[in-house]
Amino acid sequence: MADPKGFLNTPRQEWPRRPVEERVRDWDEVYVPGALLPIISKQADRCMDCGIPFCHDACPLGNLIPEWNDLVSREDWRAAADRLHATNNFPEFTGRLCPAPCEAGCVLAINQPAVTIKNVECAIADRAWQEGLAPPSPPDRLSGRTVAVVGSGPTGLAAAQQLTRAGHTVAVYEKDDRIGGLMRYGIPEFKMEKHHLDRRIDQMRVEGTRFRTSTAVGRDIGAAELRSRYDAVVLATGATAWRELPVPGRELRGIEQAMAYLPLANRVCEGDLEVSPVSAAGRHVVIVGGGDTGADCLGTAVREGAASVTQLDIYAQPGSERDDDVEPWPTYPKVYRLSAAHEEARDLGSAPAADADARLFAASTLRFSGDDGHVRRLHLVEVDALRRPVPGTERTLPADLVLLALGFSGPDRADGLVDQLGLEMEPRGTIMRDAGFATNVPGVFAAGDAARGQSLIVWAIAEGRAVAAAVDAYLTGSSRLPAPISPYDRPMTV
Repeated sequence: MADPKGFLNTPRQEWPRRPVEERVRDWDEVYVPGALLPIISKQADRCMDCGIPFCHDACPLGNLIPEWNDLVSREDWRAAADRLHATNNFPEFTGRLCPAPCEAGCVLAINQPAVTIKNVECAIADRAWQEGLAPPSPPDRLSGRTVAVVGSGPTGLAAAQQLTRAGHTVAVYEKDDRIGGLMRYGIPEFKMEKHHLDRRIDQMRVEGTRFRTSTAVGRDIGAAELRSRYDAVVLATGATAWRELPVPGRELRGIEQAMAYLPLANRVCEGDLEVSPVSAAGRHVVIVGGGDTGADCLGTAVREGAASVTQLDIYAQPGSERDDDVEPWPTYPKVYRLSAAHEEARDLGSAPAADADARLFAASTLRFSGDDGHVRRLHLVEVDALRRPVPGTERTLPADLVLLALGFSGPDRADGLVDQLGLEMEPRGTIMRDAGFATNVPGVFAAGDAARGQSLIVWAIAEGRAVAAAVDAYLTGSSRLPAPISPYDRPMTV
């Protein structure tokens, strides 16, 4: 540790965001450009270099956090980039998109604000690109073995890069017209500008990974044919089967799934569309669902110029501090967090009826009503801790556009991939696999949300790295690739 008293003398300081009035007029990332680097060395100094770094266990990637904190505090960016990339293929993604369970597990967080691990990670990754410290790493020789990776989200890309670097010939199949999965069309530009994704894809192309876009396996190419072409197949299709809200009035027009809404806004940013056909401009928007996807819809609706936008969360509003009796350190606590989108909605007064920022907590949807076949109102009720309606609390919100952000249950089976291969499925709708990530079909492996269920980007990348090691061993008899997790590992809980 460069400064043994850093955690005593330096307060936590996060990457500052641009003023709300400025950033809601564009789609650029919300942070002040260049404002992270001047503060990050001192922030890295706050790392205690504790004897047992619980941040390692809190992160499924096993990131070597104290090591690269020390290197950043000394401004040894080359070594820091090496240590960061030793465990994480895409730190610029996680540095922007991960909710940072590592910070919840920081020893300093027992009684002080945690080290800004996520910001340090992002600073290293960005500096690595600026100074050419993340060069392509093509293999020294090819193995003669071929692998198909189905899906180009973080799991598929991580698996593909690891297998390519191990010497296998890898092709990534993506049903959309661009590579990236939900990082491309599900994550708004203001959370992660897509040039970060594009340069990683360019790096992978130079290394030898091949990409096949606009190709839905099971429809455009048969699953059996794909299996016959390659020595192994990795299924990393994600969990894209969205959950429904079966209440009266659901059939009305103007009620959309979040993942039907967000990609259109991303396509506007890509230049594919001038205006989204499901734009929130001038409309009263209600988002059903209190998670990150709902917050992404919120920030998008604000930028599109919604007349109002309210987010419903069925859970009660959490407190601002960790409840040590219910969620003791180092577990990831459910506390009140103010995302950039919620800050924008709060400051702009976008949801006059909300409890806090744009959210109505402990709120459950009863039904929708409207006229001429279009939704105009959402009827809700307050619920108790067991999600039971509280009598006398019914109320109505104006709603010209309702966005359902209720999560996902497993892979979408519409393309026929699952059924054509004859894959065995878990009762919850995910792909069944064994301790080696293998499905019941020889040579076919499953990883990421398609098998684990809806999870975080760090778990997705960890799954990609781990399944790559399993496939490498299947093809060659052994593997030197790292396997940070098993299929049965789960986040730390009480």
